[in-house]
Amino acid sequence: MLGSHGVQFALIWWLAEKTSSPLMLGIAGIVAYLPMSLFSPLAGIAADRYNRKFISIFSDMAMGMVALIYAVLLFFFDLPVWTVFVMLCVRGIGSTFQQPAIQSIIPQLVPKDQLIKTNGWMQLLNSGSFLLGPVIGASLYAIFPMSVVLMSDVVGAVLASTALAVVKIPELIKTEEEKKHFVIEIKEGLQVFLEDKKLFYIVVAEALCMFFYAPLSSFYPLMTSEYFNLSAMHGSAVELSFAIGMMISAFLFSSVLKVERKIRVSFIGLFGMGVTSLVCGVIPPVYAGWFFFAAMCICLGASGNVHIIPLTAYMQETVVPEKMGRAFSVLTLISSVTMPVGLLFSSPIAEKVGVNVWFFVSGFCMILLTAFVLLHYVFKMTKIFRKLQKKSDN
Repeated sequence: MLGSHGVQFALIWWLAEKTSSPLMLGIAGIVAYLPMSLFSPLAGIAADRYNRKFISIFSDMAMGMVALIYAVLLFFFDLPVWTVFVMLCVRGIGSTFQQPAIQSIIPQLVPKDQLIKTNGWMQLLNSGSFLLGPVIGASLYAIFPMSVVLMSDVVGAVLASTALAVVKIPELIKTEEEKKHFVIEIKEGLQVFLEDKKLFYIVVAEALCMFFYAPLSSFYPLMTSEYFNLSAMHGSAVELSFAIGMMISAFLFSSVLKVERKIRVSFIGLFGMGVTSLVCGVIPPVYAGWFFFAAMCICLGASGNVHIIPLTAYMQETVVPEKMGRAFSVLTLISSVTMPVGLLFSSPIAEKVGVNVWFFVSGFCMILLTAFVLLHYVFKMTKIFRKLQKKSDN
């Protein structure tokens, strides 16, 4: 994660400097997330059918090899900017298969009552790499050519794969019948959400919000470079602020916070993401405003964890192990579909009216959509409760 975050920041900043175009950054985001849209169902089934540890290691090493090949080519040739899209696409495929496998491994090793704390620690590690990655990426990018920066991803992949190789993970026992029916297995993954109404509504809310929220990650560099007219180090400081928010919230979840109503807390996280995005969009483009923007990024990072940690723990607690990979692949599918679709919609708007306007529009829409889904869920549950009460009275 440390190598990936560093390289990701350097690549995005490299594209921002080369093109100064929200449209090009939008295309980069689409290329990176499109493989997830295409391969998420396969990734979920693979995580449930085959060895999850092997999938995780193979995916990580494949992404490292792609970074190595691209680094060598970039060292010897003056490659055009569009070639980075090929690397982002392959990396997207590797990440698609790795995510459900890793998420499904956790409940095989951890007791149910420790899942919130464990996911808090996982997010804390992720936040730490998110915190240090941009610093490393910006520092390397300032000193070395891009071909050298890419090598940090290769080193990270080798170290991560070696560490995971020594971990003993219990093997899931599956029947031959479960392994044969591809379409049925996909349907079973979707059925998990249809059978649990609480899970269904929070995932619907997330899907609607991600359409507006997901493109923002591609526009962060332009908020710093174009809107505030500041340097790459200021851009890395914004990423640091986001990571600090993630670390603070992750640490609280991993240590002192006890969450009973996980879905309710997850809804609160979505509201927080909407409010902070909206505020980011109204900050004036002055140097002092950048500090306020960085502070809002702390809140944004914290809100994201408030949403995702309880949701992940709830799924690991309630979904049966043999369907875990497919269930998490649905979440990956949501983010992978909403990112490119959102970028196709938002990039032309941001190009014309500015990335700050999209931050405001995103936040406003997220608040409205989350409120609508939550009220609809409460209304539906109240209606069902009244019907049951009436039957019991009769």
